[in-house]
Amino acid sequence: MLTSVQQHRAGDLPFLKRLNRSAILELVRRFPGLTRADIATQAQLTKATVGAGVQSLLELNWLREGELQKSSGGRPGRALHLNDQHYAMLGVEVGVHGLRLVACSLSGELLASHHEALAPTTPEITAKLLASLLHTLLALPEVAGRHCLGIGIALPGPIAPDEPVLRLAPNLGWQDVRFLDLLRPHLHQLEGTWLVDNEAKSAAFGELYFRTGHIPDSLVYVSAGTGIGSGLVEDHRQFSVTRGAQGLAGEIGHTVLQPDGLDCHCGNRGCAETLVSGWAIRAALSIGDDENLIEALLPRLNEAEVQRILHRAGEALGILLLNIHHAHNPSEIVLGGSLIQLGTPFLNPALAYFKSNQNRLLGTSHQIPLRVIDDATFIAARGAAAQVLANVIHGPGGLL
Repeated sequence: MLTSVQQHRAGDLPFLKRLNRSAILELVRRFPGLTRADIATQAQLTKATVGAGVQSLLELNWLREGELQKSSGGRPGRALHLNDQHYAMLGVEVGVHGLRLVACSLSGELLASHHEALAPTTPEITAKLLASLLHTLLALPEVAGRHCLGIGIALPGPIAPDEPVLRLAPNLGWQDVRFLDLLRPHLHQLEGTWLVDNEAKSAAFGELYFRTGHIPDSLVYVSAGTGIGSGLVEDHRQFSVTRGAQGLAGEIGHTVLQPDGLDCHCGNRGCAETLVSGWAIRAALSIGDDENLIEALLPRLNEAEVQRILHRAGEALGILLLNIHHAHNPSEIVLGGSLIQLGTPFLNPALAYFKSNQNRLLGTSHQIPLRVIDDATFIAARGAAAQVLANVIHGPGGLL
């Protein structure tokens, strides 16, 4: 039986028009170049409904018309594309050793970006600095003339599934932080959607959401940096992020590989992060927190002890990749994070272990694609911006 709200919405003409515009915009976003006739066929809407919806989206600067092309409906029609000149979304990653900020167009193009090194500090100090950096970003010529749809913040720890609270960031020492509440007083003029998520989940979302054409059914992003995390996103027409009952889904860095192993920052022993993480590599090789890990290690890659530690870390990462493959069996795995810059001494053991073991269970020759992102500096921030766009298109707001 329909609730009173559902009954109201079923007959709510503005709501139905917005629903149609969302469907049209999402189709053009996924498949650039569709004509009105193509959209009517794929969305199973009348040509009149599509025509009215497209006209509204053109007037609101969400879409632009392109070249004439033959559609599946027969008559030539104008190709439709996202209008990348009017809107922008802000995305931020709060990392353990720095802040990464981006402004993106509707298609995911980086309009502007900034990476600010920052030693671990309090949430309040971080929020104040971030606000100052965002003011500077918003004033850049590439961004200043655009309508900002909102801001997404990616944080290094699990987020409560029912409220915007960072439950714990072990490598920062933050617990139960309402980061958006700390940021708002410094950015009171910034309207639109505000959201927060785990950094690996944001990265996974952006890697799938900004795809066009053929889109995998599911994707896991593995973030290998100061800590180790992952995010699983599935494409069920609207992209869904796996979160778990307490927001812990994807916390692979705190799955236990050695029950009697070293103490982890989370309080358990033998977590994967005690073997493969930036902080574990620092500890094993006596590299201080005030040094850039990659810059400190690159000149030392030929040292036997460095090679031993990186091989051990890489093999542990390979085990994690295999566990993800067996636990989630995604269509694609994407590997990123700052540790990728360590190159073959770290990556080769991970990729070799995964490749040689992933087919033992099924005995098939089919390999799950594993893509390595060499420079993932802004991947999580870009993903947070993607989450803003998805919220605007499919959420309850009135911009469409």
